[in-house]
Amino acid sequence: MKISLTYKHWLKEIKDIVALAKSKAALSVNEHLLLMYWQLGQMIVQKQKQHLWGDAVIEQLSLDLQKAFPEMKGFSRTNLFNCKKIFLFYSNTIVQPAVGQLKNAKNTKVQPAVGQLKNAKNTKVQPAAGQLKNTISKALKLIVQIPWSHNIVIIEKTNSHTEALFYINQTIENNWTKNLLLNQLALDLYKRKGKAITNFSKVMPAKLSNSAMQVLKDPYVFDFLSVQKIVSEKNLEDQLINHITKFLLELGKGFAFVGKQYHVEVSKKDYYIDLLFYHLHLRCYVVIELKMGEFKPEYAGKLSFYLSAIDDLVANKKNDNATIGIILCKEKDNVTAEYAVRGFTKPIGIAQYDFIKSIPKNLKSDLPSIAQLEKELKNI
Repeated sequence: MKISLTYKHWLKEIKDIVALAKSKAALSVNEHLLLMYWQLGQMIVQKQKQHLWGDAVIEQLSLDLQKAFPEMKGFSRTNLFNCKKIFLFYSNTIVQPAVGQLKNAKNTKVQPAVGQLKNAKNTKVQPAAGQLKNTISKALKLIVQIPWSHNIVIIEKTNSHTEALFYINQTIENNWTKNLLLNQLALDLYKRKGKAITNFSKVMPAKLSNSAMQVLKDPYVFDFLSVQKIVSEKNLEDQLINHITKFLLELGKGFAFVGKQYHVEVSKKDYYIDLLFYHLHLRCYVVIELKMGEFKPEYAGKLSFYLSAIDDLVANKKNDNATIGIILCKEKDNVTAEYAVRGFTKPIGIAQYDFIKSIPKNLKSDLPSIAQLEKELKNI
């Protein structure tokens, strides 16, 4: 492409930014590197729009930056396109619905607002712009806390700003490797988390209820089990315990395993709870009952009995919150499940489990192998 004076001035400006980022890299390598990538993406978008430059300018920029900073990685053509892509993703995701409305609306109140955008100074448009800037700022604070490769995976595999930030937060909270992140994306964690049917909002304090709700999923995916060997609830229970590390990973952060077929004695009679956990953040015991078939209302009554027993016989009344119960079943009718939990004063959740999750085609080629996951899970 023909090198213009405008491009040369712009190239110098970018070189200055790179040099500054390079000098600060020793203090915080990932944060300053990602901030630099964000700036590159923003500047590329702005200059292409301002001067109507095509994508050839990105190829030229890649060559010039690699020549100017031969010891630095990250200036390949592919990565500069990634810089542009990630900037557009977070800025466009937030404003895209409004843009779409402006293009398609015919007989709506949107048109007068379009005219106001050109001339108005002290209108209600300004707070929206401020909100956009603030939202991007919050996103940027999260983006720089995870590796660049994780960020690229997330924007390629998610459909919205909200979903992307969910996976960034989960990556930060759980310290996911790229392979584990890919696995959670493939299992669609965003759509499953907090979706179980519960009575938490009615029987627990609001703050604790919200936290507890986010701990549960629906469905749980036990794709690490050998389905052919599961012929009873005991087989299912045994396999989950034999794969306890993977089971805990699917349950989520904070679960500590206490025991299986946990014994409690009530009125000189013996009872055995399928699985007992303690949740470190919720500060409570969690009883899990496994059912091979469809959910039945009577399961909730039995679980409520177990929760009372754990509260009285096991939990520390001064330090522990009320025990939570989860019924995991192969199938459930949501209306039946909602009716079943409604009348209980003990916190009960009902969710399904699946042995396999259908993986979107665009994720299959990127998914880690079983060997890779096994290796990473050992390091958790």
